[in-house]
Amino acid sequence: MKQIIILGSTGSIGASTLDIIQRFPDQFSVLGLVAGKSDDKLEQQIRMFKPKIVALSDAPAAKRLRDRLDDPTVQVLEGPEGIKEVACHPESDLVISAIVGAAGLVPTLAAIQAGRRVALANKEPMVMAGQLMQEEAHRQGQPIFPIDSEHSAIFQSLVGHRREDVRRIILTASGGPFWDFTYEQMKDATLEKALKHPNWDMGAKITIDSATLMNKGLEVIEARWLFDCPPSQLDIVVHRESIIHSLVEYCDGSVMAQLGLPDMRTPISYAMNFPERVLLDPPPLNLWNYGKLTFYQPDTKRFPCLRLAYEALEGGGTLPAVLNAANEIAVDAFLNNGITFIDIAHVIEKTLDAANPQTLTSLDDALEADRWAREKAESCIHSLAS
Repeated sequence: MKQIIILGSTGSIGASTLDIIQRFPDQFSVLGLVAGKSDDKLEQQIRMFKPKIVALSDAPAAKRLRDRLDDPTVQVLEGPEGIKEVACHPESDLVISAIVGAAGLVPTLAAIQAGRRVALANKEPMVMAGQLMQEEAHRQGQPIFPIDSEHSAIFQSLVGHRREDVRRIILTASGGPFWDFTYEQMKDATLEKALKHPNWDMGAKITIDSATLMNKGLEVIEARWLFDCPPSQLDIVVHRESIIHSLVEYCDGSVMAQLGLPDMRTPISYAMNFPERVLLDPPPLNLWNYGKLTFYQPDTKRFPCLRLAYEALEGGGTLPAVLNAANEIAVDAFLNNGITFIDIAHVIEKTLDAANPQTLTSLDDALEADRWAREKAESCIHSLAS
């Protein structure tokens, strides 16, 4: 029986992971759970799955949970140190890292440093400090398993093949809800429309990232480190149906692709039980229902966030951490009606232009770049409002 820890258990990835555990109680059990402020939802999960240890980033929420729970068999921790303690628990067989945003970096890296096996659903830690994470994973002799549907597809398409034979890695993008919009139409894009992803049911932040195509830019940076692939070998194709999740092209012209209906339980379960698969029994993929699959070249003029991500990757060092932080601040401002949709890219570009990138040699380098970029992005937003 595999003991699972879930960082971000109250989010969509956490809920899907718990659904898999509930379906296969003879194969998986919950050892630990981590959440932000959702003490009510975490309490429900505790009562159903009986973990040994949990943590909330919010101290008042942790106190409320302790008062209601009154269960000496469950250790309830709080704050960054509490989250790290859960992430590094020595009894875990797998840590599912699904905390949204930069907040996932410290506990994820700590879990790797502690020799824990990690499955990565949040791309931000690898964007901010992918080199450090992979170096540490190699030192520990533990692979990092991808959960993002695109990276899982690449991982599956690489199994059984030599890495030196890879010519190109091709990530697919749905294009989001505004793919057919002109730039003028995107000026009037509302929050309600931006949150209506055509194929996937995801959290608010990642849904907005999909609408700007920044999500795909972040995935390119993550793929560079996950698969030790230079930027020149990383491409993107817009595939509106989200049936082909990504592809790998080899030196002889062969292209391997992973297909499936949009369901995050597939990549999650693959990471949880690799190299074996679990019997999820999803609906069959009947391609005749689609008639055709479509593909388009991404348009970086209408979706400049994608261009900015490539520029940050090429610049290297702490620039990807700056990119990620500026994006988080800009998306949060848009979600709170502080800026317009097209302002998201403006804020990110101004922050990158002002950055003084440093060589990434430690976790502190990434965290300092993140701190600076957040302050700069906030300043850019205030300038837009004045």
